[in-house]
Amino acid sequence: MRLLMVIPAYNEEDNIVRVVNTIKERYPEYDYVVVNDGSTDHTSKRCHKNGFEVIDLPVNLGLAGAFQAGLKYAYQKNYDCVLQFDADGQHKPEYIKDMLEKLKQGYDIVIGSRFVNKRKERSLRMVGARMLTVAIKLTTGKRIADPTSGMRMFNKAMIKEFAVNMNYGPEPDTISYLLKQGASIAEVQVEMDERVAGTSYLNLTKSAMYMFRMLASIFFIQNFRKRDDKHVIMKRG
Repeated sequence: MRLLMVIPAYNEEDNIVRVVNTIKERYPEYDYVVVNDGSTDHTSKRCHKNGFEVIDLPVNLGLAGAFQAGLKYAYQKNYDCVLQFDADGQHKPEYIKDMLEKLKQGYDIVIGSRFVNKRKERSLRMVGARMLTVAIKLTTGKRIADPTSGMRMFNKAMIKEFAVNMNYGPEPDTISYLLKQGASIAEVQVEMDERVAGTSYLNLTKSAMYMFRMLASIFFIQNFRKRDDKHVIMKRG
């Protein structure tokens, strides 16, 4: 299967070279593309200087816009699957093989989950993650142990779904929506590293607002979401 690693990057000048070089040197069998999301630092310059595959967005679109740009690229290039991969160095490419094997079993989406075999630690962040797990369970009947994981793999049908439909962000509310539409989702146990450089855009206030938006979307907004019926995800028995 031809896999493309889509790496959205916003102001990741301190991490992007290390992340991409690790992929190129240790996992050359996988293609990648950095989607520079209108960074104001030297992210783009360092990508071009090192000869990386990069798409430069002229303005900052946010994660949803950057990811969809990567999925449109994958769709045009006819890739079989896409891996959403963080530019901050927290995701570990050694788990790609296990995720691919799970995808080959017929799943539409495979999530690299920190909590398949391990319990969530006690923290405010994990309280929010538990709330999202419960919200998805209540609205879809399916349990997703790690809904906030950004390490997600999508099959060819999902590539098309994200590429041709509007307003698809790689977020827990979209996972909930796709489950309602009949998508099959599995989780694979992974470990993740801590960010070693740079600063996450999610501080305590932004994290709280993020959780509120996701919960409101899962319980209410997703019920009014429209999509192109020509690309209906078939319900599975």
